Amino acid sequence: MTQLNLSVAVGPYDRTRALIDGSVQIDGVNPSCMTLSPEEIFFRAFRHAEFDICELSLSSFTVKTAQGGGPYVGVPAFVSRAFRHTSIYVRTDRIKKPEDLKGKRVGVPEYQLTANVWARAILEDDYGVKPSDIQWVRGGIEDADRPEKISIKLPGDVKLEDAPAGKSISAMLAEGTIDAFIAPRPPSLPKNTPNVGWLFADPVAAAKDYFKRTGIFPIMHIVGVRRTLAEQHPWLPGAVYKAFDQSKARALELLSDTSATKVTLPFIEERLAEAKALMGEDFWSYGIEPARKTLESFFKHHHSQGLSSRLVTPEEMFHPGTHEAFKI
Repeated sequence: MTQLNLSVAVGPYDRTRALIDGSVQIDGVNPSCMTLSPEEIFFRAFRHAEFDICELSLSSFTVKTAQGGGPYVGVPAFVSRAFRHTSIYVRTDRIKKPEDLKGKRVGVPEYQLTANVWARAILEDDYGVKPSDIQWVRGGIEDADRPEKISIKLPGDVKLEDAPAGKSISAMLAEGTIDAFIAPRPPSLPKNTPNVGWLFADPVAAAKDYFKRTGIFPIMHIVGVRRTLAEQHPWLPGAVYKAFDQSKARALELLSDTSATKVTLPFIEERLAEAKALMGEDFWSYGIEPARKTLESFFKHHHSQGLSSRLVTPEEMFHPGTHEAFKI
């Protein structure tokens, strides 16, 4: 079979490294790999569909699926997952607990970002703070002119305004013209900026408690395959899923090898053991069934927050060739 020459754009993670260095191959594909930031990949993918295979925002892809589909079909390889208790920064001189956010001004780089959907879900489910309780201010973390990468139409009770011209939400948080900040990255602040910190003083403890109560490990990013390629080569999405799953397995195998620490950070082996004890051996699962509860929770909140025009299902989000895998 002739190999397909395809572009692949993903972040430089341990779970994608084997694909990037070629030690894991996508069956039938000769890849041209690019390691880029999520912001660049998503912008180029959702605005211009520049890549054949790429990492995609779960939220943006859900918007497109609810609208009837976009240029990519989904693959349930969850290359980014994160508890988003660390994504909420506040003016600590004003905000002492989550309920204090009611009636306050909160900055976001884009309203529909996946991290922000999860953060709003946490605030509403656990603390009764609804999206309509907050005045949202949209602006770049560093670049004041950052746009929403896809168009959205919010419910009438959600209040969203643009940051003033030339103002980033980091600058607004530092000077106190907003009360809080929710984003996948921390605010870009001058060193030792006073009265700014995490909403949750111990976000790791808060996230562990959240998982114990819900069983949810939030999904941030999935993988997409160009729709026209999937239609022409129905085997391709399944091959992509298989390769990403094998690459992730290789990363965990290496991480578990304690002969020499694979990450430039102490206590990695201990943290790995803690994660398995809390979340199980397959704590970073790929595939629809292991992630069904997490996906359905996300879709419920995505729709209730007015970002998706209808409630989508896991099956319609992902190509049929990835719904199940062979067993020996």
